[in-house]
Amino acid sequence: MEKHISATEAVRSFSEILNTISFNGTHYVIERNGKPIVSMRPVSQTNRAKTLKELKSIVENLPDLGEEAEAFAFDLQGAADSQPPLPENDLWA
Repeated sequence: MEKHISATEAVRSFSEILNTISFNGTHYVIERNGKPIVSMRPVSQTNRAKTLKELKSIVENLPDLGEEAEAFAFDLQGAADSQPPLPENDLWA
């Protein structure tokens, strides 16, 4: 699961956030002024393989690459949009 929180909230709840990451495997994205700054996730999950179900979230959380990357973003969106729908309750998705 991925949660977006403000930097202020992260400071106030740091110990609780670490426990949630450690015990539940929750992934936090910490934002400042509504923009993602850093992500926190369990070390054991850092290199795990991603599924197609996670593609949309990965693309949405990419940092702004500037004007020269607009074509790249367009291609990524086209690839995401052209994916077939995933079957529900499929353990392999």
